[in-house]
Amino acid sequence: MHYTGTIWRPPYEAFSLLLEVTAGCTHHKCKFCTLYHDLPFRFRMSPMEDVESDLLEAQLWSTDPIAMLSARLQGRPRPDHVRRVFLVGANPFVLKFQRLKTIADRIHQYLPAVESIGCFARITDVALKSDRELEALHLLGYDRITIGVETGDDAALAFMNKGYPAQTIIDQAERLDAAKIAYHFFYLAGISGAGRGVEGARKSAEVFNRTHPQTIGSSMLTVFPESELYQEIQRGNWREESEIEKLEELKTLIEHLTIETKIVTDGASNLVQVRGNLPADKEKLTGHLKHLIETADEADLREYRVHLRHL
Repeated sequence: MHYTGTIWRPPYEAFSLLLEVTAGCTHHKCKFCTLYHDLPFRFRMSPMEDVESDLLEAQLWSTDPIAMLSARLQGRPRPDHVRRVFLVGANPFVLKFQRLKTIADRIHQYLPAVESIGCFARITDVALKSDRELEALHLLGYDRITIGVETGDDAALAFMNKGYPAQTIIDQAERLDAAKIAYHFFYLAGISGAGRGVEGARKSAEVFNRTHPQTIGSSMLTVFPESELYQEIQRGNWREESEIEKLEELKTLIEHLTIETKIVTDGASNLVQVRGNLPADKEKLTGHLKHLIETADEADLREYRVHLRHL
């Protein structure tokens, strides 16, 4: 398989086939992000020959001796067919409609059992597609895409150079809903900065309550020295939230969400693991976070953050 640099995927895509169709990020300007700093370029599309070669390799997986042995050891007669493909890269959904269609056609040609195709996307990638193109992509199998919206706080979006205001999240999520393309959101606790975490959470909830994400996966901001945000801190232009404030922010977000969705904090950047369905588990989740906030030691929590080498 052709893979370039560190490969990132959401925790819930653990059993998907990871197919590289892009590498890097078209935006590459978010002040906090260091995920693609190991690449010698900003963004690149994979040659279709590489994509087809990887699909052929995946097609042959069902007859691979090691895969056959692994399946038997698990009590299955043969390896399972690939049911879902996750396109890797920061935002493959930026590709033009015809390119995404060609990729989907090749996937279904080589792996006919595939039922859906996911990927990371910037919310601005959705705006590049017409309503008709979004509907066609859904019919081709594109579904449950993951969007790193980070926050609904306009001040934080602007400072972090995300490249869009909060209203864009609402507008483009509505278009995905109309096209029946399901989506997940990534939320980044800590992005609003010291003293503004609760306010940022409330503003985010106001935005998210006008959308329909299947999951809101919350991570906690970790500032690495190679990031532009680190330089902003050194210049005195921004201050990082305490670890307890980040927990308070997450609790506030959950308290103010009124939509049906799942809340998960599976990533390594999270100090605690929180998982539940809203609104059913709201009281349980907020009660758990309240207890942590009241009993946590900031120094102990900070120790975890300081020694977190990688996300």
